[in-house]
Amino acid sequence: MSQRRQGRQGTVRRKGTVLCLLFPKKTGDTEPSPVSSLSSPLRKLESTPMSVYNIKEYRKQMRERIGFNRELTGQDYDAVLAVKCHNGTFVGSERDGVRSYKGIPYAMPPVGRHRWKAPEAAAPDDGIYEARFFGKSCIQTEEASERASLYAQGEDCLTLNIWTCYENEESCADKAVMVFIHGGSYGWGGSADPLYDGHNFVQRQRNVVLVTINYRIGLFGFIDFSEVKGGEAYRESGNLGLLDQICALTWIRRNIRGFGGDPEKVTLFGESAGASSVSLLPLIDSAEGLFKRVIAESGSIAFTYSRAEAQALTAKLLREAGASCMEELMALDEDRLRVINQKLNDHNIFPVRDGIILPEDLYGAYQGGKGAGIDMLIGTNADETRYWIGEMGSWFRYWCAVPVFVRSIIHSFHKEDRDLAKNFLAFQKGSPAHRATEFFNELVFRVPSIVQASLHAENGGNTYMYFWTKCSAIPHYGACHAVELAYVFGNIGETIYTGKEADKELSDIVQDMWARFAAAGDPGSEEFPWEQYVTSADSARSSRMRMTMLLGDEICLVSDPQRENRILIEPLLAYRCNGNYDQTGKIMNYLKRSAARAALSLALGGSAMYGLGRLRSNFRGKRPGV
Repeated sequence: MSQRRQGRQGTVRRKGTVLCLLFPKKTGDTEPSPVSSLSSPLRKLESTPMSVYNIKEYRKQMRERIGFNRELTGQDYDAVLAVKCHNGTFVGSERDGVRSYKGIPYAMPPVGRHRWKAPEAAAPDDGIYEARFFGKSCIQTEEASERASLYAQGEDCLTLNIWTCYENEESCADKAVMVFIHGGSYGWGGSADPLYDGHNFVQRQRNVVLVTINYRIGLFGFIDFSEVKGGEAYRESGNLGLLDQICALTWIRRNIRGFGGDPEKVTLFGESAGASSVSLLPLIDSAEGLFKRVIAESGSIAFTYSRAEAQALTAKLLREAGASCMEELMALDEDRLRVINQKLNDHNIFPVRDGIILPEDLYGAYQGGKGAGIDMLIGTNADETRYWIGEMGSWFRYWCAVPVFVRSIIHSFHKEDRDLAKNFLAFQKGSPAHRATEFFNELVFRVPSIVQASLHAENGGNTYMYFWTKCSAIPHYGACHAVELAYVFGNIGETIYTGKEADKELSDIVQDMWARFAAAGDPGSEEFPWEQYVTSADSARSSRMRMTMLLGDEICLVSDPQRENRILIEPLLAYRCNGNYDQTGKIMNYLKRSAARAALSLALGGSAMYGLGRLRSNFRGKRPGV
């Protein structure tokens, strides 16, 4: 019996203390500010930089994983590990009863004349190939927090990986299939990241076939050429990464039986941009019938661009490339595009609400019942935004910057909505940084997910909601963005976001929940019953509204946690704030201008005081009139 017990409705008992779950306590609410903890305001200003990410160690680790699958036609190979697919026979490897097949191509290489075009299915092939090494990551800027960026890169990146258990013919048939789509702000990441290795998951969930995929990201996957000369031949370019995902799902539907999977039992799951992807795919006509369920971890339909936002980024690309038409862009080589991609990192790329692949009104599409036949499990983490402490370099920088970030966002609202946002901030507890963190958590992550879930549920879609509260051991991170991934995959030794080995018991419980949902559409169990998320009390699916599973030190089903926060933020979703780095860049400029104004004020004030002091010294000891 698990030591984690369902608490009474609305409360959780922890170490003898009853905590109200209407507003779950957030890590850091009682933390001292960085300034108050310093004996001098300037001492230690940069003395405690974040050293969470060790890029040298990660680069060495990832370089050791690089390999290239060989053709084995005419050579000896282990036929037991060989699976025949439409585009070749792939020979994997086996460890501890788990078979893995890595780097299988699911599409034609998107290179040469295929660059910036919709993917084409892998051609039929009778060859025999190794499947021991991950395929290349899509071209991207190296980042320590995205270890797949430190792996081999290239445009030829459309591959997938499969983990499955084989015990006998009967046990290796008609298993649920879970397909993971990685995150990384649609500009980073890849399936080679050790965090996404499927071995441990499948070793525990032996009735699941796990698949992870690569797709085009950054300038290669989400760039709108509709207004560029010659761009009429590239009308789908703003959402190529999503089309890659559909191409991978089509390959899976055609070939997964050979690995023991049932093509009628496919569940998509993803985190961050991956969660956004699995939220968008139900709205795309060409994806219909390729999957039955989705699990969205810390992402939603909010992570998209309007056509206008996309065109602003395209203009930046043309300027950096010195190009004026598609012919000139197509002539650029990989190395040149790699440099340009790095220069545009502060203007990261999202899928485009183009009216071609994606509806222009995504919330309206869910409201109209699109994708209602898909089962949905969706949730967010309690301290999503604190992930960016590491990206900013220190808690001090984050503590100083985040209030200014939020103030800049609020400044763009209409007056009545600015008042609403200010009311939200006043309603929170803690320092300005804590209040600003809550605002960003709700505006960009939690409330968009709630609205998406609500619209889906109101149209009859089976919907389940969770709220992750288990904290990272890294100081100040709390239950940050991506912290749940080590638990979901069972890779508890991957401490990049958890800070220490993850809780094995919680990992097992969460894995079981995800796998139950994939198999039958209900993540609950006798020990942890889980009611569907509904917004009306008369729903036949649940007698209580907005039931949400808290996942952390205690596991408990509660109704509408942080209700007041939700109500205050919901009207602000009309501004379609997506948390993109272009917005952050503008905020940084705002911050710099604010700092410049403050510095100028100090300088002028100092000069005035200096002048007054000089004047006083000139008169000291002198008679008037002398």
